Amino acid sequence: MKASDRNKTSNLFPSHWCERSKLKASFRQAYKIFAPSHSGDEGDEWWRVIAHRLQSSLRFSILRFFHLAAAALLLSGRHRNLGHASSLPSLVFRLDRHGFIERSCYVHSLVESVMEELAVIRATRRIRATAKVGLPSSNELFDAKLEKKSLQKGLLLEFRKESQKTLLANGVICSIKPQQVTYVVPGIEDFDHTDISEFVQKAQGLLDPSILECAWIELSENKRTVTAEELAEIIYGSKESLESYCSHLLLSRDDIYFNVVDSKAYCSLYEPRPSIQVEELLKRKLVKESSEKELEEFLHLLLSAKAMPPRSKPSKSSWMIEDKVKRRIESLEAYALDLCKNDEQRKTAGSILKAMGLMKTSSTAVNLLIDIGYFPVHVNLDLFKFNIHTEYSEEVMSAAENLLAVSNDLDEGNRKDLTFLKVYAIDVDDADEVEWNSCMEAMRRGTSIFLPTATYPMFPEKLAMEGMSLQQGKLCRAVSVSVTLSQDGSIADFAIENSIIRPTYMLTYENATELLHLNLEEEAALRILSEAALLRFQWRCDQGAIDTATIDPRIKVANPDDPEPSITLYVEDQSNPAMRLVSEMMILCGEVIATFGSCNNISLPYRGQPQSNISASAFSHLPEGPARSAAYLKIMRAAEMNFRNPIRHGLLGLPGYVQFTSPIRRYIDLLAHYQVKAFIRGESLPFSAGELEGMTCLVNMHVGVQAIAIVSAGKKVGDELKVTIDEAHPRDDVLSVREV
Repeated sequence: MKASDRNKTSNLFPSHWCERSKLKASFRQAYKIFAPSHSGDEGDEWWRVIAHRLQSSLRFSILRFFHLAAAALLLSGRHRNLGHASSLPSLVFRLDRHGFIERSCYVHSLVESVMEELAVIRATRRIRATAKVGLPSSNELFDAKLEKKSLQKGLLLEFRKESQKTLLANGVICSIKPQQVTYVVPGIEDFDHTDISEFVQKAQGLLDPSILECAWIELSENKRTVTAEELAEIIYGSKESLESYCSHLLLSRDDIYFNVVDSKAYCSLYEPRPSIQVEELLKRKLVKESSEKELEEFLHLLLSAKAMPPRSKPSKSSWMIEDKVKRRIESLEAYALDLCKNDEQRKTAGSILKAMGLMKTSSTAVNLLIDIGYFPVHVNLDLFKFNIHTEYSEEVMSAAENLLAVSNDLDEGNRKDLTFLKVYAIDVDDADEVEWNSCMEAMRRGTSIFLPTATYPMFPEKLAMEGMSLQQGKLCRAVSVSVTLSQDGSIADFAIENSIIRPTYMLTYENATELLHLNLEEEAALRILSEAALLRFQWRCDQGAIDTATIDPRIKVANPDDPEPSITLYVEDQSNPAMRLVSEMMILCGEVIATFGSCNNISLPYRGQPQSNISASAFSHLPEGPARSAAYLKIMRAAEMNFRNPIRHGLLGLPGYVQFTSPIRRYIDLLAHYQVKAFIRGESLPFSAGELEGMTCLVNMHVGVQAIAIVSAGKKVGDELKVTIDEAHPRDDVLSVREV
């Protein structure tokens, strides 16, 4: 090829085409073969037709290029070296985006292809001519064309019904509204509905969403809008019915490269999106595809875990190893507990349940988590809803071990030896000297939790049982509150001291009650304590206290993780002598601490309860015991706290009260210990009143379910009944009982 010819062919194409060496070389090869047969303006015109066809389609075939060149020669009578036209193949090959042959597809006959090119040239010339004399623009012509378009019998249409698109043709009776029609396939006047299936199958064979990118690149450079038919001409080389419908499907399903700018008379006009927008949409698409893949993998994990035997299911910790799995399982857990932190968690959990074919409800999520072994069979959701930690971290356990190994007695030189006294420990814990900085975990927990299935202590069990609890026959460090009572039961004198004691007995309430009933001479000290408790109770009643002793049911579950656990039921009568003794001594201690704090201006968590406006005599007609106590509790006003001065506790009949006896189980008691012990040492108080108020936000929880049962006629308030449980759904706070 001459240099002049090389320049001539290069000038017929945009600059970006020159990068495609194979296409460029093929064009030059064809020009070299056919150029001698063409000369002057006529030859240039035909080569411009060919260049225009190649330029308008990034996937135009090299073989189609030879078709056009050969057709030019045939029509001009210059085909001596080519043979008969019928010998030319009737198939073309589409190029991939790099200029390589991709696959074959059917096109028009040779003559029809050439005539289309001539029609394009003529139409282009007419548009230019009309533009020069001020005739309507292409958009206006487009609008005029659409206005003439109407629904007629025999058309092949696409319509939307219940979010799905369907083709409709002759022979099918279907009632649709015009606004349901989304596309009218062009070039069809009498289409039989029996051919729809074959038509759709052919269309599916031509669909290739990737070619939209090529068309978008070309149209973006020209800033050109197109209809489905015009795009079909570009990407398929034809705007016949099948190709136009395929183009419509590609455009209507595309959400990356093209955007609808106008839609009239069942035809839409599309424009290429800006490149910045396309880049952003592609990024979103990749993120979506990645998320969908991760969801599919997560669903596989769920299904695998569901199919495993109960004892072989993956542990809860195994779901926390991979971040992408952890994020989804935590979203599902939050959804189950109605504790989603944001819409993203709620959306994630909902998509998981939907993909599993489950209803999007919290109870469904709970059951799914049980099925995969993430939740135990009888999961107590309140533990999660109230953020109750059932295990301790390695850091906390290590700190507990260090305390047991190196704990120093800050009051070693200031302890009173009380080992000569007989000491009865009746389900009572006392605290060891634990440094403040080591108790942050206890502050976070706030209290020990006692449930039928398990106990979750405020401190690690080893630290609480070995370092902080009283142990029979061993020297134990304690805070001792000594009291001298007046004959009426009021406090005559008291002392609060750090001490060393040696517990004589570690008794349960049942053991202590039995000792009291035996009235043994060697246990006279226990009898004296019981008599003092009764004296104190009477004095408090004279001060307006109300007896709230009740019969409390107790439940213990031996194997809570089994589908059929072993359950033990028993009752606890708070009015029995041993429980009355312990209760009164604890109340007495609380009054002494409040008095001590008031006399020494110590900030403490003073607890009070306003007196009810209803007199206790209003319930004198009720039998003594649980019935009257329950009636009293219903009229009680809410408890109050003060951190500077004692306040009256109407229910207990005391001028002031501080919880002090359970520093291992209640964090508020522990705070009181810190304040009192610092004062005894002569040190500054560790907490101000404001700091105490902030920390006591961690209050005890009272979780329970009340049930109402219909009883038989003749039963009176205070009568004892036997009931059985008919139905129980603790997760929904449902408990149904009936009289036996």
